[in-house]
Amino acid sequence: MLGKNDTPRQRLALAYTGAILLCGCAAGPDYVRPATPSVRAYTTDATVSIMVADGQQQRLDRGAAVDGSWWRLFGSKPLDEAVQQSIVANPSLQSAEANLRQSQESLKAGHGVFYPSIDAGFSFARQMNSPYRLGIAGGAGVFNLYTLGATVAYALDVFGGQRRTVEGLAAQADKQRFSAVAAYLALTGNIVNASIARAAYEAQIRATMGAIILQEEQLAIARARASAGVAPYTNALAIESELANTRATIPPLQQKADQAAHLLASLAGRSPGQWRAPTIEFDALSLPRVLPLSLPSALVRQRPDILAAEAQLHAASANVGVATAAMLPTFTIDASYGTSANRFGDLGSREGRFWNVGPSIDAPVFRGGTLARQRRAAIEGYRKAQADYRQTVLSAFVQVADALTALEHDAASVQAQAQALDAARQTMGLLEANYRAGVIGYLELLVADVQFRQAQIAYLQARAQRYQDTTALFLALGGGWWSDSALPTSMRTPP
Repeated sequence: MLGKNDTPRQRLALAYTGAILLCGCAAGPDYVRPATPSVRAYTTDATVSIMVADGQQQRLDRGAAVDGSWWRLFGSKPLDEAVQQSIVANPSLQSAEANLRQSQESLKAGHGVFYPSIDAGFSFARQMNSPYRLGIAGGAGVFNLYTLGATVAYALDVFGGQRRTVEGLAAQADKQRFSAVAAYLALTGNIVNASIARAAYEAQIRATMGAIILQEEQLAIARARASAGVAPYTNALAIESELANTRATIPPLQQKADQAAHLLASLAGRSPGQWRAPTIEFDALSLPRVLPLSLPSALVRQRPDILAAEAQLHAASANVGVATAAMLPTFTIDASYGTSANRFGDLGSREGRFWNVGPSIDAPVFRGGTLARQRRAAIEGYRKAQADYRQTVLSAFVQVADALTALEHDAASVQAQAQALDAARQTMGLLEANYRAGVIGYLELLVADVQFRQAQIAYLQARAQRYQDTTALFLALGGGWWSDSALPTSMRTPP
């Protein structure tokens, strides 16, 4: 309590101390991190732990950590080289990094509100002053005025509006960091998928070329038999027609392979005419055998899109505090000191010195309902961020569930296609031997030839899909970015 005998200086000190104590209170709400979901499984059916197809087994390891360099599990050095080159030069990733650095610098700039602001100034003016303006009779005078001074201002964050503002800037920096990580994961995933697709298309081209060579041999035999009068010439025409159809499938496959190569060049930050991705042999790729499966409670703490949505939720919470504090008074302590003189050499004289110091309080009285409406808008923004966060979590669970069921179906598809290919190969071999011996006609061989080629293409496509769905699972689980040494430092280090 202030007493009657307190000096003005004591009263000012007590008031200042009270204001400092009030600074411990910040306009709410205080941000509370969303609780981890109680979900225990990604699908209602029991997830298969071991998937075997065509002699290759994949096993789910529940609760295991995701390898930060998961693409290396495919066992391809050219693939790893393509990923590393793209990380260095991809423009989209560089843009995301620049956005992150911008938000971090904005956060550092925001911290300046916690310090006093100090400004210095110097002015010179030649003036003519009329004594009549002061109620004094006399003539006007012309003189020079030099002024040198400094001002200090310190805003007391009594209701925490400034702290909430900085809190919101920190949350936005976190959002940009996790958005950059998401861009990084999307980049690595696109590189791996495009590389697998390109390798699969080229494998299909080679398989089709093998079928063309076989059909060319069959065409030569058919023509020889027609010339000898052993078989009708229509057999040769039928083979020639099928050969043309097979050749017609090559250009679309080459176009798809070229498009994948062009995409890889753009991901590496290069023009398709300047750079070509390292060649990857499809059969040289290894199927990752042990697949991690993070728990749903862990997934929400490691997926960058979920973390970015959470950071946006944090920023929306801080905005409510900022809007609330704007409805309350603001407290500032200002001080200034300076000197004035008619001659520059007299600026330091005692007569020209001036100073002032004291607190000021500004309180909004009437703003036409603007501040209250702005607070309500901030509250609705917070509710929207909550809904967006929940939707992001649900979408993440769906992606993991889709990847898991896709891998199960892929295993069944690859196994079925492998069996179909083996049966078509055996049938083709037997019928070709019988055709060379003249036991059967070409029609049976032609049907078997078409079935064998279709089985080859379907088998390669099923294997490529299995590789790409494996990639999808790694990405759906967050890609292990927190342990990835290739991740740019700015993304791994909190702002």
